[in-house]
Amino acid sequence: MRVLGIDIGSKKIGIAISNQEMTLATPLTVVHRSSQKSEDHKTIMSIAHEWEVELLVVGIPLSLDGSLGIAAENVLQEIEHLERNTGIPVDTFDERFTTISAKQVLHDQGVSEKEQKNIIDQVAASIILQAWLDHKMSASSSIKEVVSD
Repeated sequence: MRVLGIDIGSKKIGIAISNQEMTLATPLTVVHRSSQKSEDHKTIMSIAHEWEVELLVVGIPLSLDGSLGIAAENVLQEIEHLERNTGIPVDTFDERFTTISAKQVLHDQGVSEKEQKNIIDQVAASIILQAWLDHKMSASSSIKEVVSD
């Protein structure tokens, strides 16, 4: 099964993809926003079908205290439309600090600030997706431990 990680922004949407084993997230592309969210969703659906994706994981920009602010509410509203427009189930995951982490990763790899602007969103999407994958794997391991005890 493959999963698409999505970092929704006002100008760009970062996209990452998992491997079949759902252990590794890889930056994939950036969708530049059009004037219509439904068109953006069609683009995401096209990518999802190309990669045979069965689930979308969308980052939620929670406030530092973990509450839902205006940005998170806007993303949640878009998720409703995304799920309806694509027909693909959506899961959410906390995306706090992912852009900061993505910038640090790219900086550590020697990517210039100018080049970072083109790929930062897909790297942030991969960080969201990897955290989600790791969380799922950890939860699965915990269940296996309880069952085997």
